[in-house]
Amino acid sequence: MERNNDKGNILVVDGDFSLRASIAEGLGKYGYAVVGAVSGEEALKRLRNEAFDVVLVDLQLPDFNGIELLKRIRQGWDDLVVIMVSAVGNVETAVEAMQQGAFHYITKPCRADELAILVDKGLQAAAMDQCVAGFRLMQQQRFGVASIITASKQMKEVLSLIRKIAGRESSTVLIQGESGTGKELVAKAIHFESPRSGQPFLAINCAAVPTHLLESELMGYEKGAFTDARNRKKGLLEMAEGGTLFLDEIGEMDILMQAKLLRVLEEKAIRRIGGTAMIPVDVRIVSATNQDLPAAVREGRFRQDLYYRLDVLPIHVPPLRRRREDILPLATHFISHFKQELGREVAGLSKMAEKFFLEYDWPGNVRELRNVIERAMILEGSSEILLEHLPREIIDKTGGAKSGTLNFQLPPEGVDIEEVERELIRQALEICRGNQSHAARKLSLGIDAFRYRMKKFGFL
Repeated sequence: MERNNDKGNILVVDGDFSLRASIAEGLGKYGYAVVGAVSGEEALKRLRNEAFDVVLVDLQLPDFNGIELLKRIRQGWDDLVVIMVSAVGNVETAVEAMQQGAFHYITKPCRADELAILVDKGLQAAAMDQCVAGFRLMQQQRFGVASIITASKQMKEVLSLIRKIAGRESSTVLIQGESGTGKELVAKAIHFESPRSGQPFLAINCAAVPTHLLESELMGYEKGAFTDARNRKKGLLEMAEGGTLFLDEIGEMDILMQAKLLRVLEEKAIRRIGGTAMIPVDVRIVSATNQDLPAAVREGRFRQDLYYRLDVLPIHVPPLRRRREDILPLATHFISHFKQELGREVAGLSKMAEKFFLEYDWPGNVRELRNVIERAMILEGSSEILLEHLPREIIDKTGGAKSGTLNFQLPPEGVDIEEVERELIRQALEICRGNQSHAARKLSLGIDAFRYRMKKFGFL
């Protein structure tokens, strides 16, 4: 069926010809295009071949009842607005219809103006559902698994684990990894890939909040609970209702607060500070730490029972030095990001900078990589990021760890003289932070001879 107007196309499924004709005439006056079907099978055939926005279904049909047709419609056309119509008002049937996905349940006879209003509300609700679904898809693309840049086997295994864990929407998750590895990105991906994605994702860094304030941040408080409590305040556990609460740096949580968090996990309820009522909460707890929590348990700094509660679904995020395949894709991603944010035209990394990025161990992980690129793009005006644009301290670390002095003692098996020359060029450039003139002088070469060797060995 081609759309005849802007209002919408309606399918009326009823064995009574006169009723179908009456509804078609009545809704036609309000701008709707209406066609009819005598039975459930005819309705399904029309749905397979034509486009409809709303289906009006009589409860009693010649071949099967309206509830059965509703179930079949929901299996194949989940976005359709379905309104059930019956000659007899029955509460149990109405409840069942709503549970099976009907938008509304009305009794005959139905006035055209009332039916038109109901159809219009159904279409508005469907449009809103589509907007929400589109927003959720956008959020999933922005924060879900697709947002995590990786080319490494290790991180692809992490992404696979995230997809599996996301569906277990009530189980706690403990994310472990060094500082800067992207633990919060993993937590967000778990949330936005899960059925909870339409509800809040809230985060708190347990190390950044003083111990005496952490309880009020998590649990909330009643008016008058303490001197400055002038009004009631909900805590994050209440505010994240239906969604996810991310507890970063959980290893820094005070031992007494750990006991209170354990109680929340066991009872699925909280008590505000100064309150007496237990308030049920439905929230998924995802925690993260860069500490060795089993060691903290052995040392008495972390409760063993809480550790077992949090570690139901563990994820380990590997450091960047263990997944070097991710370094250049991440660098490209950050360069693209800051090109837009800073309005800069930067082609990418020079070959020397690429080589340095791949050899450097990145103790600050992805966060350090991001910061190095941001700094270079803000402070330097070149069309590409050169080795000399990088912070001196990290150049020195790499040079000190990997340069050293060459051993000129010839081994019995001999050496490749070009490899020796290549290594000298590399070390000279590192020591001189990419300055070609200075590096050439270090090797007693003219600048043209030095650049010739740079091209020869792939440094230009």
